[in-house]
Amino acid sequence: MAKESFDKEIQFLRLLVLTSGAYNRQQFAERLGISVHTFDKTIRRLKEIVSSVYQRLPQEQSKEFAEAIRFSYYDSTDPMLLFLFRAKSVKESESHRISLLLGAMNDQALTAMELMDICCGSLSSDLPQPDEKTIRSDLKYLEEVGVIRRESGARPYRYRVQNDLIRQLTDEELVDLYDFVDVMANTQVPSVQGYLLRDGLKKHLLRNHAEKHAIEPFLYKYHFYSRILDEAHLFTLLSAIRHRRKVRFLYFSPKTDKSYASKNTNPLFERETEGKWEKTLPLKVVYDHQYGRWYLLSNGREGIRKYRMEGMTQIEADEGVDEAIFTEKTIELEDKIRHSWLIDTGRKVKVRVRFFNPDSVEPNFVKERVLLQGQWGQIVAEDEYSFIYEITVNGTTEIKPWLRSFGSSCEVLEPAYLRREMIAEWKEIQAYYESV
Repeated sequence: MAKESFDKEIQFLRLLVLTSGAYNRQQFAERLGISVHTFDKTIRRLKEIVSSVYQRLPQEQSKEFAEAIRFSYYDSTDPMLLFLFRAKSVKESESHRISLLLGAMNDQALTAMELMDICCGSLSSDLPQPDEKTIRSDLKYLEEVGVIRRESGARPYRYRVQNDLIRQLTDEELVDLYDFVDVMANTQVPSVQGYLLRDGLKKHLLRNHAEKHAIEPFLYKYHFYSRILDEAHLFTLLSAIRHRRKVRFLYFSPKTDKSYASKNTNPLFERETEGKWEKTLPLKVVYDHQYGRWYLLSNGREGIRKYRMEGMTQIEADEGVDEAIFTEKTIELEDKIRHSWLIDTGRKVKVRVRFFNPDSVEPNFVKERVLLQGQWGQIVAEDEYSFIYEITVNGTTEIKPWLRSFGSSCEVLEPAYLRREMIAEWKEIQAYYESV
């Protein structure tokens, strides 16, 4: 599938989750920057994918695409936000061909020519027949991602599925491995590979007649849908950083009314897009645990630039840069964000806060949380009732939500303007709860 189509469906899913189906077709299409006709085609495609995922879903629950979200509400991001990766990572013809290749190599090692004969004899007539170059390209891809391995020996090389780990573990050990992968995929970033590995282990266990309840001991409710969707861009950007290459993309800032724009292939329907083409040198990717967002920090004509990854579409690699220049820009960035709570590069300010200990509660969960999450800040004074925490940060915008999350257990002492801002915000919140 085209990369543009992947971007469109990422933004489509994001908007669908955020609006909970509240938009009508026209509003949805306008917000995405596409036509109603394109909206209808996209929803049909996604419904097809949902129906393939929920093969046993009752008919009355499969009528509306939004029902898929409600149906899987307690099923974390599986499969609502992951089915996109399964369905879009390879083309339809590739998925059939690779499935045949893996099935053939599962039991024995085969050469490229033997695999091509198997594919040509097994693929349906409506799918294109692969040539030797295509088969060798598939084998190279599968070897790079670690799915198969090349046997030692002289040419012609033989390939087989690399599943020694699965074959050598007992069912009990496989269940333990599944539990570990399940926990890590739901608690660590990035996660998509972990979810896909978990699904592979689950299918293998079920094929071996394991009890379903034995491999589903945990129940997760995941809130940050964008985190998973934005992982589609993560490894493209990490690859550009690793190879010191600039990237080019169409960017929609959080303040714009639209989050996507289709490519104008027909001049009769060409229209102005609200996005802005950016060309920049990526230096660092940062994840915000507070809001579940990914950020790209880069260097452009104006110096250090920051982009929310949810607004990046049509990402493509551009020219490379010299290693010395890349190192210089990286050092400059690290110096700018040394005192950033997250990515703020503003003026440094010392924040001084009093945290109150919980009454007669052990352990002191407030102190434990401050020590765990307080980054490079330090506790500079302490008594039996409270302790004072100090940290120097670039601006107070990013640390404020963290301080606010402590509620009445936190009192801002310095700077004075931050104290006034916090007082005003708490008064506003208090007004919501006044007697009616």
